[in-house]
Amino acid sequence: MGKRLFDLLLSTLGLLVLAPFLVLIALAIKLDSSGPVFFRQERVGRHGQPFRIHKFRTMRHDPVGEGLQITVGSDQRITRVGAILRQTKLDELPQLIDVWVGSMSLVGPRPEVPRYVAHYPEHLKHKVLSVRPGITDIASIEYRDESAVLARASDPEQAYIREVMLHKLALAASYVDQASVWMDIKLILRTIWAIVSR
Repeated sequence: MGKRLFDLLLSTLGLLVLAPFLVLIALAIKLDSSGPVFFRQERVGRHGQPFRIHKFRTMRHDPVGEGLQITVGSDQRITRVGAILRQTKLDELPQLIDVWVGSMSLVGPRPEVPRYVAHYPEHLKHKVLSVRPGITDIASIEYRDESAVLARASDPEQAYIREVMLHKLALAASYVDQASVWMDIKLILRTIWAIVSR
């Protein structure tokens, strides 16, 4: 089974089975704070093509888009419902839409905003952007507590660019070299276990 067919089948099944649950999450977001249900942001996809990612909104609505594009520690912008969604990774579920339309894959390097892609080393940039970005990958599992790690840095954004992001890119490049449907299945199961075990 090809990767795209695998993604299409599982994303379709996921959206159908989870539809009632997704509606309940959307209702909780609307009751908790004003603003849209979804957070949409430009990310860099395969071959450097931009696309708009779907996530459940977990922060106070900011139409101007000011502030850091990373989350650091107990970010005051995060809503009550948003904190739960982030901890359980349920805010990522709408990305099944992005998988279904072909902008993303279930497993692949996490898509970054253009601001940080501009800092990708050239020897890693081409490889990491040669595949569709994913909802989960090895780096997502290893950096589950990324915001807490960045909170300990004197300059969180620079710590992200110079340390965290470079390590995540190395893991992403390793995935690209070994990518297969079987590996995707294993990483999906590892992701589920990492969430449940918390």
